[in-house]
Amino acid sequence: MIRILPVLLALLPLTTAARETGELRLARQERRILCMLTSTEGHGGEFVWKMKRADQVGVRSEQIASAGLDTRDWLPAVVPGTVLNSLVYDSIYPEPYYGLNNKLESGLIPDIYRVGRDFYTYWFRTEFRLDRAQCDGRKIWLQADGINYRSEIWLNGNLVGSTAGMFLQRVIDITDKVSLDRVNTLAVKVYPVDMPGTVKPKGGKAFGANGEFQNGGNGEIGRNVTQLMTVGWDFYYLDGIRDRNTGIWRDLKIFTTGRVRLQHPFVRSELERPGYDVARQTVSVEVTYPDYIPQGRYRKARIIGEIPGEGIRFEKEVPLYRGEVKEVVFTPEEFPQLVIRHPRLWWPVHKGPQELYDLSLKVEYEGRVSDSISTRFGIREITSTTDTPDRSRQFRINGKPLFIRGTNWLPEAMLRTSDERTRAELRYTAQSGVNLIRFWGGGISESDYFFELCDSLGLLVWQEFWMTGDTNHPVDPAIYFSNVASTVKRIRNHPSLAYYVASNESSEVSGTAALIARLDPSRGYQMQSECCGIHDGSPYKQVNVMSHYEDKASPRGSRVNGFNPEYGAPCLPTVECLREMMPEKDLWPVNKAVWDYSDGNGFHLMSSLYTDLVNEYGPSESIDEFAEKAQFVGALNYKSIWEVWNYNKFGYGDRYTSGFLYWYHNSAVRQVAGRMWDWSLEPTAALYAAQNACEPLHPQFDYLKNTVSVVNDYYRSFHGYRVTADVYDLDMRRIDSKSAQVDLPEDGVVNDVFRLDFSGSKTPVQFIRLRLLDGQGKQVGSNFYWRSDNEYQGAGTLTGPATAGFEALEGLKSTKLAVRYTTSTDNGCHFIDLHVRNTGRTVAFFTQLKWLDADGKPVRPSFYTDNFFSLMPGESRTVRIETALSRLPEAEYRLVVRGYNVAPREYRIPIAR
Repeated sequence: MIRILPVLLALLPLTTAARETGELRLARQERRILCMLTSTEGHGGEFVWKMKRADQVGVRSEQIASAGLDTRDWLPAVVPGTVLNSLVYDSIYPEPYYGLNNKLESGLIPDIYRVGRDFYTYWFRTEFRLDRAQCDGRKIWLQADGINYRSEIWLNGNLVGSTAGMFLQRVIDITDKVSLDRVNTLAVKVYPVDMPGTVKPKGGKAFGANGEFQNGGNGEIGRNVTQLMTVGWDFYYLDGIRDRNTGIWRDLKIFTTGRVRLQHPFVRSELERPGYDVARQTVSVEVTYPDYIPQGRYRKARIIGEIPGEGIRFEKEVPLYRGEVKEVVFTPEEFPQLVIRHPRLWWPVHKGPQELYDLSLKVEYEGRVSDSISTRFGIREITSTTDTPDRSRQFRINGKPLFIRGTNWLPEAMLRTSDERTRAELRYTAQSGVNLIRFWGGGISESDYFFELCDSLGLLVWQEFWMTGDTNHPVDPAIYFSNVASTVKRIRNHPSLAYYVASNESSEVSGTAALIARLDPSRGYQMQSECCGIHDGSPYKQVNVMSHYEDKASPRGSRVNGFNPEYGAPCLPTVECLREMMPEKDLWPVNKAVWDYSDGNGFHLMSSLYTDLVNEYGPSESIDEFAEKAQFVGALNYKSIWEVWNYNKFGYGDRYTSGFLYWYHNSAVRQVAGRMWDWSLEPTAALYAAQNACEPLHPQFDYLKNTVSVVNDYYRSFHGYRVTADVYDLDMRRIDSKSAQVDLPEDGVVNDVFRLDFSGSKTPVQFIRLRLLDGQGKQVGSNFYWRSDNEYQGAGTLTGPATAGFEALEGLKSTKLAVRYTTSTDNGCHFIDLHVRNTGRTVAFFTQLKWLDADGKPVRPSFYTDNFFSLMPGESRTVRIETALSRLPEAEYRLVVRGYNVAPREYRIPIAR
């Protein structure tokens, strides 16, 4: 049995900016956190958690939360985590992400709809101690960051609080219930969602996306405020996650303050137009005095704020009644020092630096500091408008138009996440060139750490609030609004947060717009994802690659226009990943039942059309050969989509486009319908195809028009550049060569610079090499293509130069690569710097680098600056591979360099400590 722990990844460094973010995150830690109640099981934390099904405990709640309870028959629990995570960890049930283990009909893991909610209602229990010297005379608080779905929180025999809704952050005063210098017993009873829904619709339903399966089951799960995708969706398993992710899924922590507490600081920056050189800050914070005060009396507290490094300090005294939560506001009218001239502006990736400021706040009571908190903010203006030629929505950053190269983020399906996994996925995201992440409405709101990394990486975030047109809407507005308010207050300081949307393809809960406008008037809002200048999505599945260029990839009509919120295609994972998701016997020959199960019942056509496209490179004799050729198809899927949208950016092409969001970004489970990286964090060729297509200065080829264009994503123009194209046939005869000078407009495109001629080819397949050179002849952008002579006969066919007729590649002559490398270590990371040169007389097609352990498994996550690249004769490439030393426990590892027509070479690399 394959066993996967909920948290697998070691800490991985990012760019310098991200490292600094991590250091500052620790340096400005809010208050004194006495303990994070993280479990030893699964996470390596300091606390022993146990769990037991509630209807099997047999004693009163007060006893469960008291010392002396015999828990020898309780199970080890993973916290944060879910009930099912722990049950899999404890080997009660098999790994869901393997073969057909999760399939409802397999009967291996009970589904909540069939066995009832009580089956997944569990008690979680742990013990902790608090030091009297740290706590005596101070207020003690328990913070629960997220419990799905309802909970009772008990401490030392007392019910101290409860929660409802998956996204509520709750802070509970436990001062008079906690014991100092003695063992404390904390017990949390967790209830599943009220209405888990059925994993299969009974008789269908009258709502949902036409032709896109019955996503969301029978729609009942939407009556809760939760992660709707757990009931089942076509991007992973149609029958969903068996326990609907019941559990303590985010951190529990204990901290102390004085008698007065601060919470929810917010900095709202307003930039003066048109210069954007003056910023006015409005600062607010909530302050509360929770203790007893005689009737009619109040206490005074002084709130003091500072923006370090800017010489800005401000303060105000306020009266507080018993239990009052008061929002204290500091305006630039009242405090002129909050006006910053020539501010350091925050920009998205490619547009400028990600400048950040710190805000520190403290409250003094009776002459002493009672509490202090801090936050980080950025000064920028994000707006949007439909004042465009086709009334489509266009975003602007600091007054400049922003072409959205976006994506749709899916959370890990069983919430098996961590800061380390988040860091790896966002590093890949930044590498791909994406500039906006949409939190799709059927998913979750990601962690504070997620937003901190987006701030430092220049990744914008579009936040939706857990509703879709495929399901019903929440039945309890109070729960919904409390979860929305909690989330907005938690994330609103982040400059990466760009936009609020109430739902995916549906309406809002009445009152949502007003609530968000009151809590955060600094950002735009719209009711749902397909309105207000944003049209409906598609395509979602595999299509003829040529149809992207023709804009006939969807039966719904033109999709490459305006703003499209969902447009994409898949990429099969590498063979190593495939072997980890199903038995070998199901890999080859392809077992359609198993492959289709991990493809949303075959929704993305991996076992049908995708397979047909792979076979256009010649029939395969093994899963290894098939998976290698499948990377060619996946790379062309991604390259064609990104480049078609590049071509039409802001009306420079045949249509006006303001942006699109790739559907979808990351794999929620192990699946054959992969994306830029597999669930295991192993990149596919699609990552590097997207990275190339989204490079800021980029030459590109159109398979339909045979023309070459150049894209500029910078906020500056470039003059006197030169784009060159060389075309070769399989025998390396150069059959066409063109060059032209181009002046690139700011944030614009020069389309159809010249047309390529393939008539001189004596082979049915050709290679195209594009280069973009600056005025000094330095290469600043490049591209590589392969095409066939196959005639395109329409989107409904399997034809075209990007699609079919590649069998001749099997006759490509072999070549050799010269490889030099050095290794180094720095800041907890191991680096391999490679120089790879093609010393042969033919192209080195799809050169792949593999960093493997002793068992032949990829070392994950590792970050390659490039991979799956092709080299013309005499051409070379420099690549850096970075891995955390904590992921390299052995003394030696293997680096394999291979290609489609390059024999594998293996290098034994010792790890220096």
